[in-house]
Amino acid sequence: MKVKGGTSVLIGELSRQTGVHTHQLRYYEAQGLLEPERGANGYREYGDDAVLTVTQIRRLLEAGLSTPEIAYLLPCATGTAPDLEPCPELLDTLRVRLNGLDEHIDTLTRSRQSLRDYIDATERRLVESGSHA
Repeated sequence: MKVKGGTSVLIGELSRQTGVHTHQLRYYEAQGLLEPERGANGYREYGDDAVLTVTQIRRLLEAGLSTPEIAYLLPCATGTAPDLEPCPELLDTLRVRLNGLDEHIDTLTRSRQSLRDYIDATERRLVESGSHA
C-alpha cells in the first residue's frame, strides 16, 4: 500500500472510516492483508486504498473465507463487492472452500436429524410410561 504522494490516515481514523476495530486492523496487517507504511514517529500510515481493502476483506470474511484464502484472493479483488478477476487458481480456491462448507452443512444436517431422533424416541418412551416431562 503506497502512501507517498497520496493522503494517509492513522489506524484510529481508518477504524472510524471502516467501522473495524483497531485490533482487527492490526490482525489484518499481521496476516499480510494490509500493508501500512510507518511514519517517522513509527505510527502506521494507511494509504488512499485502505478503506477499499478493508471493505473487501470484511466482505470476503463474510463469505466464509479464511485470512490465508483472502490473502491469496485479495490481489484479484476489485471494487467494494468485491468482484474477483480470474487470477490463477482462483476458481479452485473458491470451489475447495465451497466444498468444505457443503461437507460441514451435511455433517450438521445429519447431527440435527440424530438429535431429533433421540428427542422423538425419548418423548415416545415418556408417553408409553405415562410420565410427563
